[in-house]
Amino acid sequence: MPERKPKQEPRRNLQQEKTMELTEIVNRAKEQLTALHPLSVSGVIGAAKREDGWHVTVELIERKGIPDAQDLLGMYEAVLDGGGDMLSYHRKMVRRRSDTMEEAES
Repeated sequence: MPERKPKQEPRRNLQQEKTMELTEIVNRAKEQLTALHPLSVSGVIGAAKREDGWHVTVELIERKGIPDAQDLLGMYEAVLDGGGDMLSYHRKMVRRRSDTMEEAES
């Protein structure tokens, strides 16, 4: 009896394999930022896909305050590729939780 060769699956486009959903990208950004800085996540400010990758802005609690309104929050922007690997990040600003942020006009 002739030996049967395993059926080969069609090759997938590498770009398709590396595409992640927005929620996965946001979770990866939070995981990687907190691995670099052992700080708690306060919230996600925004996420957008651009030509150079996913830009995710996350607020991390840099110092707990009493009351909570006195917490110092650092706003970090991380750039991730389509597979969820962080390419770069930087701290954009620091603010007290009680300070209001005004959105810049575009």
